[in-house]
Amino acid sequence: MDLKALGVAVQQIAAEKGIAPETVVGAIEMALAAAYKKKYRKRSEVIRGTFDTKTGGMNFVLVKTVVDPAGVRIVEDGSEEPQAHEEELEEGQLPRYNPDRHIFLTEARVTNPEVVVSDELEFPLETHEDFGRIAAQTAKQVVLQHLREAERKSVQEEFADKEGQIISGIVQRFERGNVYADLGRAVGLMFRNESIPGEHYRIGERLRFYMLAVQDDPRRPGIILSRAHPNFLQKLFELEVPEIAEGTVKIEGIAREAGSRSKVAVHSTVEGVDPVGAAVGQRGTRVMAVTNELGSEKIDIIEWSADPGTYVGNALSPAKAKGVEVYERREARVMVPEDQLSLAIGKGGQNVRLAAKLTGWRIDVRSQANPDAAQEGGVGEAPVPPTSAKADDGEIVGKEA
Repeated sequence: MDLKALGVAVQQIAAEKGIAPETVVGAIEMALAAAYKKKYRKRSEVIRGTFDTKTGGMNFVLVKTVVDPAGVRIVEDGSEEPQAHEEELEEGQLPRYNPDRHIFLTEARVTNPEVVVSDELEFPLETHEDFGRIAAQTAKQVVLQHLREAERKSVQEEFADKEGQIISGIVQRFERGNVYADLGRAVGLMFRNESIPGEHYRIGERLRFYMLAVQDDPRRPGIILSRAHPNFLQKLFELEVPEIAEGTVKIEGIAREAGSRSKVAVHSTVEGVDPVGAAVGQRGTRVMAVTNELGSEKIDIIEWSADPGTYVGNALSPAKAKGVEVYERREARVMVPEDQLSLAIGKGGQNVRLAAKLTGWRIDVRSQANPDAAQEGGVGEAPVPPTSAKADDGEIVGKEA
């Protein structure tokens, strides 16, 4: 075998797949061992191959495990009992002795006096170069399979620490409403329900995504992306607002209807810092940068408060609450001026609905002039119990006041 050509091929494959050259050599050794076994040995035997870098050849060995007669089940020839694999054994049942895979301790110590039970002994086998067409095909399949597994594992290790972060990718193709994005060494998948409603994507377009999950399952997509997740909005603010990235200003909760409107509750951890002003930016430049990334999604920045009444009142921004009555079971009634009623409720009840989702409170908006009359669409229900906002990887729904 041409060692120089093989070395170049190994390095090239390793570089393309992003895996170690030793992994490529290991896949080749395993593949040739499988081909050798299929052509010249029994199916029940364990064959191992080692590539000799000095000669360019392959050395094959038969591997046997050292066992104690008392630790195995010996079946007489002609028995109708099927040969069971260890993983199929019943509880407490000893594995069946197989002379192709096992060697008794007394016999093994003739070869090596220092061996103990469970050690492996290797017995050299004769070298063959002709493996036949079927065996060669087997070797090819084994190599491809192990290279795919090694590449998948390498990609998972590379992207594992990026889970819960923003990543940039190029739109590659569409399939049944799902978007596939080229992330460099891997392809990410954004399901239809994780895309922003009404947003149109073009092949070749570079976009930012929130990395939702990195899955270790060959039967499922490996990297799941999202643009509709509430945490995507938080990570965008961390990129655009230094105070949030540094922790001077903290995002306490997010309620989002992707593509339409979002509410973000912020709180200053340092006295003298205006959290709303920091998030909005001079002349609205910071919040505008986030809005542009989300396809002109409207964003309300409100100040979080530990006082429930104040927090609920702030959550109805841009409407101005004139009074908030707080009841048991996290229910609140908010009074607003007559001319602010439609603004507080929002189109289709969206504003009060998002305010309820943000705060985790059931909010009933009433007119200050007629407080006893219920307003159509004026009640916002908190759909799920509120969850504390987490700046790293927690899902943000709202924060208890």
